[in-house]
Amino acid sequence: MDVVIDLQPSRPETTDLVTRGAGRFLVSLGYAPLAEVTLPNGRRADLMALGPKGDVLIVEVKSGLEDFRIDRKWPEYAPYCDGFYFAVSPNFPEGILPDEPGLIVADGFGGAVVREAPVAPLAPARRKALTLAFARLAALRAAGVNAERLSL
Repeated sequence: MDVVIDLQPSRPETTDLVTRGAGRFLVSLGYAPLAEVTLPNGRRADLMALGPKGDVLIVEVKSGLEDFRIDRKWPEYAPYCDGFYFAVSPNFPEGILPDEPGLIVADGFGGAVVREAPVAPLAPARRKALTLAFARLAALRAAGVNAERLSL
């Protein structure tokens, strides 16, 4: 009897690997990422990152084709970032993704930018409010508080 072992990670495992790799990649670029950030509009960003110059990125992780097809909320992230990226695994069919967002390909160890995100600078007042909310959220998490929402 032959035993068949499926070495493909499950959808949640793929999400975790891509999220971890994209986060590590952002750190290597000098960004401070937070995972699972609920935005003021109620949407949840897989990764939100604050850059060394104060820029804000949001990264939406797509675990596979089905995940991309059923989840069309990503345009609602634009008011809360300077740049938006999809992050996908190396075996994701990139051709189905829209051209507008940036693209990061990541695995559990790191990632690379395949396509830069267009820059749409935040208004100064929104940037200040987001930066303060991001810092408070990070500090609360560091203190062990189960926090996930940006409070603007």
